[in-house]
Amino acid sequence: MSLFIASAHAQEAGGPPPGGDMFQILFLVGLFVLFYFIAIRPQRKRQKEHAAMVAQLSKGDEVVTSSGILGKVTGLDDNYMVLNVANNVEMKFQRVHLHAILPKGTLKSIA
Repeated sequence: MSLFIASAHAQEAGGPPPGGDMFQILFLVGLFVLFYFIAIRPQRKRQKEHAAMVAQLSKGDEVVTSSGILGKVTGLDDNYMVLNVANNVEMKFQRVHLHAILPKGTLKSIA
């Protein structure tokens, strides 16, 4: 029946190499540590910096929102900021959408 295919014979299974379980555990721990330093730690640092920037926001600051709108802060609430983006044009944004606080006089130099 098997002219061209050699019959496979089962071999006695050998045990796993010694120390294999410990290597797998150390590998997973090392992978988590690497992931922590590459992804988790820098993200937490950026979150803290952004929270500090939002907390120090005050009236009169010139800012950029995450959508790219430039404006001057005319009002602040716990969760919202009111930006003067043009003459007699004010817009209300959530404070968490603050991207950057600009140096004073930036809006005048752009316009």
